[in-house]
Amino acid sequence: MTPPQTEHRKGGRTRRAVVSAVLAVTLSAGGAAAWALDRFVVPHAEITNVSEYEASQTGTTTTNSTASSTTTDATSADTSASAVVTDTSYTSGDTGVSISTVTTGSGDDAVTYYVADVVLDEATTLKSAFAEDTYGENITETTSAIAEDHNAIFAINGDYYGFRDTGIVIRNGVVYRDEGARQGLAFYKDGTIKVYDETTTTADQLIADGVWNTLSFGPSLLENGGIASGIEDVEVDTNFGNHSIQGEQPRTAVGVIDENHLVFVVVDGRSPGYSAGVTMTGLAQIMKDLGATTAYNIDGGGSSTMYFNGSLVNNPLGENKERGTSDILYIAQS
Repeated sequence: MTPPQTEHRKGGRTRRAVVSAVLAVTLSAGGAAAWALDRFVVPHAEITNVSEYEASQTGTTTTNSTASSTTTDATSADTSASAVVTDTSYTSGDTGVSISTVTTGSGDDAVTYYVADVVLDEATTLKSAFAEDTYGENITETTSAIAEDHNAIFAINGDYYGFRDTGIVIRNGVVYRDEGARQGLAFYKDGTIKVYDETTTTADQLIADGVWNTLSFGPSLLENGGIASGIEDVEVDTNFGNHSIQGEQPRTAVGVIDENHLVFVVVDGRSPGYSAGVTMTGLAQIMKDLGATTAYNIDGGGSSTMYFNGSLVNNPLGENKERGTSDILYIAQS
């Protein structure tokens, strides 16, 4: 896969720039527009250097003594030596990633999507990372830029938590937000992954139950292996510019095939002749056909991106340009 010509740091702020332009025109209307500009455009950092923060919260360390560093480096070298990377696959120990491309239909009805079949040696191998290593609102980078900062071999965009102020946000075993609002997805340390109702629990309870990561977007696509009802009418929230997720769109989803066996799908869209995108039901059908029993929709549109071994896998909006996002899910290269 050849890396597209993408400006990681600058190109990731398209959504914010568009919203900013629209709201700036209406600033003269009064305080409401000024509030909206501050809420949905202006970056607000709450925790910087998240990597160190998470280490302090989980009791791990980001630095080692000379002796421990030597041991760690030797172990890493042994693991790296056993890793095998091809254009479409990665294997390191019991962790494996296999990328495939699927095209259906033709002409303006063509749909192209990318599948990552992922097997994890353990659940915590799948990690999360924030744009600019910072937790807050309206802070974005491209999926590729965040992935490169974290030595990722594989990554997809996350749930764009920073565009809303609700939802339970737990990342790498650390609580960042506890404002239950919708269907969430919980990744447990034992390899279990469950769709849950955020409004019936708390972040602390989820941590106590062994949750490693959560996503807050939705909806759930499959129920007991069948396509969930009513998914064409779901609204994630009522934020400006993010009200509706209906119709044929670029989309990203995560599915569960078995314990520590996941499937990630990125569907390109809004590109006649290349990929029209899919409805929510169409996405659910893709996940079902891939063997998933549980599947969950996350942020889509121009944010839908899949990254592998230094390259952007898909072609966002048919323009080979990434839009910024708040966060990613990734697997680090050994």
